[in-house]
Amino acid sequence: MGLSEAGDGDPADEVLRAIAEPRRREILRLVAHDEMAAGEIAAAFDVTRTAVSQHLTVLRNAGLVTERREGTRRLYLARPEGLAGLREFLDDMWASSLDIAARLAEAGREGSGGGQEAAAS
Repeated sequence: MGLSEAGDGDPADEVLRAIAEPRRREILRLVAHDEMAAGEIAAAFDVTRTAVSQHLTVLRNAGLVTERREGTRRLYLARPEGLAGLREFLDDMWASSLDIAARLAEAGREGSGGGQEAAAS
C-alpha cells in the first residue's frame, strides 16, 4: 500500500492529509506541550470557531490530538505517537534512499577506478 492510494486506510496517509494544511500544523504547535481549550485555540487564528473545530476534528481523526471534556470545554493536546506511522514511512524511505546512494557511489568508484589509473600513467 502506497501513499498515493487514496482511502487505503494507511495511517500515514491520513496524517499527511491532516498536516498538509498550514493551520493544522500551527494548531499542533500550539497544543504540543500544553492542553488548550478549543476557544483558546480559535482565538489564535483569524478564522471562525467552526473552521478551527473542523481542523481539530481532522487532527483528532488522524490520531494527532486527544480531546478531553471538562464541563462544557473541550481540551486538546498533541499526541506525538500519532506521527509514528508517518515517521516509520519516512524512515523506510530514507533508509532505502541511503542504500541506493551507497550502491551508486560504490558503482561509480568501481567504474571510474580504471580511468583514474590510465590518466595517472
